Amino acid sequence: MKIKNLHPWDVSPQDAMRIQNRLREHLRFTPLAVDRVRWVAGADVSFDKGSDTIFAAVVVLELPELGLVEEAAVTAVTRFPYIPGLLSFREAPAVLRAFEKVTRWPDAVLLDGQGLAHPRRMGLACHLGLLLDLPTVGCAKSVLVGTYEEPAPEAGSFSPLRDHGEIVGVALRTKDRTSPIFVSPGHKIDLESAIALVLRCVAGHRQPEPTRQAHVLVNRLRRGESSGPMTGRLF
Repeated sequence: MKIKNLHPWDVSPQDAMRIQNRLREHLRFTPLAVDRVRWVAGADVSFDKGSDTIFAAVVVLELPELGLVEEAAVTAVTRFPYIPGLLSFREAPAVLRAFEKVTRWPDAVLLDGQGLAHPRRMGLACHLGLLLDLPTVGCAKSVLVGTYEEPAPEAGSFSPLRDHGEIVGVALRTKDRTSPIFVSPGHKIDLESAIALVLRCVAGHRQPEPTRQAHVLVNRLRRGESSGPMTGRLF
């Protein structure tokens, strides 16, 4: 499938914010038939501290067993600065290059980052959802915006994540008595469906299996333990 070209990447931070505000109008949050999702991708990125080299990985798993179908990884150099709220401009181009190497196109994507739970309601999962034209979910390990109450200690419990009175996601307990993750819809999925999809992808760890396996792969790549990455500049 073709990745959409919605805007240039070699932009200033001010232009990036304007692009986020424009793209936000195209997001859709609609129910997804989660039980019909067969292939789910997970994506993650990593940096060497103090370096502009970015490592990105995508894995595709098959539900319900969560067996590995395919993995892809790239190494590249980014020129966009580290600015909270604009991380998709630093990270998304490398993730897209990894998706370009995937042959089994997924039905949905989980990302280690934010979706709607973002200051401009345009986190990495929203941005990539529009570019990939796929249902996407943000599965963050920490809060960027909003407040929440601790969910019950049992796996599957959740509580609303609210920002300025708006529910932008949930704090979701994926493992008994373990810190929650922060789930927010990205594109082409609503919050209820996003929760259900994440829970389908949990396999005994805090992180859902697609993003956990992508995290493992990207760190193998960063340590030089994964062969065959694509290397180049991002723009």
